[in-house]
Amino acid sequence: MAAFIVFEGGDGSGKSTQARMLAESLTGRGLDVVLTFEPGATPRGAQIRALLLGDESAIDARTELLMMLADRAQHVAEVVRPALARDAIVISDRFEPSSLAYQGVGRGLGVEVVSELSAFARGGVDPDVVLLLDVSDEVAAARRPVAEDRIEKAGAEFHSRVRASYRDLALRFGWTIINGEGSPEAVAARVGTCVGAAIGPAS
Repeated sequence: MAAFIVFEGGDGSGKSTQARMLAESLTGRGLDVVLTFEPGATPRGAQIRALLLGDESAIDARTELLMMLADRAQHVAEVVRPALARDAIVISDRFEPSSLAYQGVGRGLGVEVVSELSAFARGGVDPDVVLLLDVSDEVAAARRPVAEDRIEKAGAEFHSRVRASYRDLALRFGWTIINGEGSPEAVAARVGTCVGAAIGPAS
């Protein structure tokens, strides 16, 4: 059964942990699962990620977006589409919703513009379900490690704006909002319920 599941949320939401836990759970049931992420899941994507996040010099918001989309196009071509073609379950830590929240709203480029450009980059590949892990600013700040990359260092106001935008965008685009607070196991139980409701029992 092919399925494309995307985990989203601001820094400190727990999305990476939950993506990994779901992948482990489904793999344990004997399913073919591909766990991936953006940006940087491909060799060329890793080079883009290094330029995007590892360089302290300023990058224009449009440049940032176009680099993210170049990574997405390669990610879809090299990882996502081939896995779906063989009926695997693809679980991605970030996809198009991140661009809408971070560049569309956070950087002020506009959701419509980012959506149109990202649609070209993903080439018709759409997630079956987007799971948005929502936590308060306080919880996110407590969980977030010391900022290391350029976007993590964007400041508390930027990240608060991104988290708020995710909630608004979820209502607009039909993403599933999951309470990301509590123990990883408690959140994983909520994730499992939502995945089952969205794509059917994973059996």
